[in-house]
Amino acid sequence: MSQYPSITERIKMSYKDIKDAALAYHEQPTPGKLSIEITKAAETQNDLSLAYSPGVAEPVRAIAEDPESAYRYTGKGNLVAVITNGSAILGLGNLGALASKPVMEGKCLLFKRFAQINSIDIEVNAESPQAFIDTVARIADSFGGINLEDIKAPECFEIERALIEKCNVPVFHDDQHGTAIVTVAGLLNALEVQGKSIDTVRIVCLGAGAAANACCKLMLSAGAHLENLTMLDSRGVIHSGRTDLNEYKAAFANETDFRTLDDAIEGADVFLGVSGANLLSAEQLKKMAPNPVVFACSNPDPEISPVVARETRGDLIMATGRSDFPNQVNNVLCFPFIFRGALDVRSKVINEEMKLAAVEAIRGLAKLPVTEAVRQAYGGEPLAFGRDYIIPKPTDERLMSVVAQAVAKAAIKTGVASLPYPEHYEPEHFEG
Repeated sequence: MSQYPSITERIKMSYKDIKDAALAYHEQPTPGKLSIEITKAAETQNDLSLAYSPGVAEPVRAIAEDPESAYRYTGKGNLVAVITNGSAILGLGNLGALASKPVMEGKCLLFKRFAQINSIDIEVNAESPQAFIDTVARIADSFGGINLEDIKAPECFEIERALIEKCNVPVFHDDQHGTAIVTVAGLLNALEVQGKSIDTVRIVCLGAGAAANACCKLMLSAGAHLENLTMLDSRGVIHSGRTDLNEYKAAFANETDFRTLDDAIEGADVFLGVSGANLLSAEQLKKMAPNPVVFACSNPDPEISPVVARETRGDLIMATGRSDFPNQVNNVLCFPFIFRGALDVRSKVINEEMKLAAVEAIRGLAKLPVTEAVRQAYGGEPLAFGRDYIIPKPTDERLMSVVAQAVAKAAIKTGVASLPYPEHYEPEHFEG
């Protein structure tokens, strides 16, 4: 009998209860999840004359003379725009820009809650990827960074690439890179626990969209070999003999006899699922190598139930996107702190070295003793690095310091930072 209760047992609320509670949460007592606060006195005539006319003319002139002084006289340096076209909202699909607003507001909430970054959501009704690119590029200088969200593949690749080239602030598509960073951090730790190494394991990735592409690229940067990586889309294995591949899928095409998941999973060390529910069977899991690692990240229902997986293979390490099972792959472990580090050294980009620095910071934190505050937040259960704890918990306050500092150092080292390493990043100050 598995020690892990069923999803039915873990989630007490019915669908109707969840729906009603979610709608009430978003509506009451004030609609939405965001508000705007002022940061300066605005009580007297003198206050108002400084805040607006005539006093505001002075920072206007200063910024016109030196655009970088916008970081000094406005909130630009601690402001991130969360921007989407609504073409891939969570697992709900293309429901339009306006329908994505609750998700974008939620992302803004997370920026503020976890990294004290001010954030504003922008939903763009764009008739084409180019129209979206043009819109975002024209407004980008208003912000310290751009977080792209919920944009379907493959247009998300074109959009991000173009905006990185056009914008003078860091542009980061969290659905791609946030997922990849947390996944690779957890994968490296899982392989360590299982006595394996990323440069020798055979990896199967079921899915070929934005998250899959970014995860596989970052795995290669972390030491995996392309010849050991098999990616599958809805038509089967992506191999060099296919003529229907776009440039993003073609980058992962190997010469192989594998054509189906059944073929590829035989003897594989790692399964990464970023596809859909219940696509990996128990029989396929049985075919994997000893001590397998399974990341079944489809939400809310993973590629294989954790209960079924653990009953099938007692030697596996498993992660999902769910919070009600061990080892949750949660983007909130990285994206607020990546932007925190990038903003604090005024980096113009978020490059591969900064992403890998975040990977190492996250995986390193999972090996440290868990604080009492984190244990209490999770019911007082014992948490220690191992099979059921390869990724830190989102409530671990140390994420702010370790990830932001690592990202800032990588930005400085690679020459993309405009400011020196902040003095307040000393741990005794930053963690407080």
